[in-house]
Amino acid sequence: MSGVNPGELSEDDLFRELQHLHETRSATLRHGSDDALRAHTERTQALEEEYLRRYPSREVDPGRLREGARART
Repeated sequence: MSGVNPGELSEDDLFRELQHLHETRSATLRHGSDDALRAHTERTQALEEEYLRRYPSREVDPGRLREGARART
């Protein structure tokens, strides 16, 4: 894995890195080499796992749950 260990990132840096990875995902998937896609996936997973470790009780939007989706239809 490249980049700073996610556990060592400040909260602002963690959010900034996650935002950047989500912004670049489509381009990496469509146009990146196999190695680039693998690295992108690994980094995204590591950062998302760190986010979930820090925020295990994160706020979940009820509309993103199965019941919320059914209520929209």
